Amino acid sequence: MLLPSVSATGIVCSASYREHTTGAWHPESPARVDAVVQGLERAGWLRQCQILPPRPATDRELLLCHTPQYLQRVQDDILAGRDQLSTGDTAIGPHSERTARLAVGGVLVAVEAVMEKRVRNAFAVVRPPGHHASATRGMGFCIYNNVAIAARQLQAVHGLERVLIVDWDVHHGNGTQDIFWRDPSVLFFSSHQAPFYPGSGVRLEQGEGAGEGFTRNCPLPAGTSGRQLVAVWREELLPLAEAFSPDFVLISAGFDSRLGDPLGDFRLEDEDFTALTELMLAIAAEHAEGRLVSALEGGYALAGLASASAAHVAALLGVGASGA
Repeated sequence: MLLPSVSATGIVCSASYREHTTGAWHPESPARVDAVVQGLERAGWLRQCQILPPRPATDRELLLCHTPQYLQRVQDDILAGRDQLSTGDTAIGPHSERTARLAVGGVLVAVEAVMEKRVRNAFAVVRPPGHHASATRGMGFCIYNNVAIAARQLQAVHGLERVLIVDWDVHHGNGTQDIFWRDPSVLFFSSHQAPFYPGSGVRLEQGEGAGEGFTRNCPLPAGTSGRQLVAVWREELLPLAEAFSPDFVLISAGFDSRLGDPLGDFRLEDEDFTALTELMLAIAAEHAEGRLVSALEGGYALAGLASASAAHVAALLGVGASGA
């Protein structure tokens, strides 16, 4: 294990993320976090990273993006013994609210470690995912919006002005879009399959009021390859990032855009996630003093999730997929 150093990559992981139970055949299963950690171990990357234990998010932190009424609804649904949130298609169990707070807190721990220069960058291996959760509604397997809250925390606590959020999940991050719809201080960029769940993310959706132009959606057809996606990012994301000049870079890292995922029809391969990560690292290096945190969103084919996550972390560490 490396000594804590700004040259290290942080990994947030915990067995506690298994406590959010979703049912025997649900694709968003506790086995997902196990698959990622095991994939990092097999690749040899985990021992090169600094392990960051999560903490639960506070009410104050959740309220940076969610309403008090929604927080109460989540608690009421769980206390009532429901197996699904009353706001949408998100399976829940007795410990789901506590685990969701740990998911938010895990991303916040990663952000804090980067801001305090204890690690260079970080990957938060958390569940449940978050990018479909809006201020008032959980849906799409998501309870709280982990990455959106991290962006607000960076501004409220650390005093940063501009945050870039890039979402490469195969599904559009509608909740993140909604939260920052009128906000010019957060640039939200999403590439995703369309037409597809949740039905949002068309090109005409660009924000509103002061936030107009600070949402950029790149809907792409089923069958999109990694080569095609990287080309879109180079053409559309890089000029936006150059003009925006973010102080921090966040990634909603959904690996359901990988070839073979049961809930998506993109055709990215492991090396494509390395290429996308390297693009994000270049943006962070140029504008944000290298400050970058990614958070696990989707990814439901366990073997593919494991290998794609390993490719992502290889790039964060600054090594090739082969270890060169």
